[in-house]
Amino acid sequence: MFKFTTVLVAALGFCSGVSAQGYPDKPVDLVVPFAPGGTVNLTARLLATRMSQVLGQPVIVDNKPGAGGAIGAAFVARARADGYTLLYATMGNQVIAPLLSRNLPFSPSKDFAPIALFATVPNVLAVSANTPAKNMAELLQYAKANPGKLNMGSAGQGSVNHMIGELFMLRSGVKFTHVPYKGAGPATSDLLSGQIQILFANLPALQPFVKSGRVRLLGVASKQRNAAIPDVPTFGELGIKDAETESWSALMAPAGTSAQVIKKLQDTVRSITIDPAMVRQLTAQGAQPFYGTGSEMDKLIADDSKRWSEVIRQANIQLE
Repeated sequence: MFKFTTVLVAALGFCSGVSAQGYPDKPVDLVVPFAPGGTVNLTARLLATRMSQVLGQPVIVDNKPGAGGAIGAAFVARARADGYTLLYATMGNQVIAPLLSRNLPFSPSKDFAPIALFATVPNVLAVSANTPAKNMAELLQYAKANPGKLNMGSAGQGSVNHMIGELFMLRSGVKFTHVPYKGAGPATSDLLSGQIQILFANLPALQPFVKSGRVRLLGVASKQRNAAIPDVPTFGELGIKDAETESWSALMAPAGTSAQVIKKLQDTVRSITIDPAMVRQLTAQGAQPFYGTGSEMDKLIADDSKRWSEVIRQANIQLE
């Protein structure tokens, strides 16, 4: 989807007249298009803290939630292309939202220059503690015998966890009843209280409740088991094939940001992802560093778009 090759970014940067010489000489805003709390905010703040140290200027997290991340992304799309307003982008606002919305206030393929991938977090299938199923086999058996009786919460129609749930249902042959909420927080609260039985969510967001025994994890949507939850099997191990989905996050700038600034930020992110202290911090949260250049991000977005557009078609999810 993205057309920003290295050559094009260089050309745009030359035209903008903004170079990396002396950059940054003032604070940098990192726009997180979601509310404080949650996995995205957590990893963004880890990145911002380390970027501040490497760049020698404050990198300030600016939460601009709303419309599934579209409000914050649109804000960055309209910002000056000088490297001082950056977007903490996710699969949700760069891949899924464009597939489901006809009226996005920004163009993912035209309004942003990709900088670098930063991290991935595994998605897990969680059930409330009072759900009778103790493992995936029991859950699938009950769901197949009682289609639609189990409620699956999400952060909203078209949210990442909704889409993962739809993919899981397609691959496993079961049917849950989707219950959309206005955010992951309310969905998690109702999972804890037993109002819903199932939630697909990022591991870091559920870690405290797993440790306290309030939710159980039945499977992880990764190719390999996660070191933070080594006893939780992967979907593949459980016989649910081609349902792996790890949520990624990345750094983006407004289109037209100079190639020199982009390169400096790329080098900064790369140095952070290989720093042992950062690796330990991410791993402790169940996340993993996942560095990739702008061109590698382009390919990931193209591959994800192809995959999720097929899920949307098969599950008959309607455009907004």
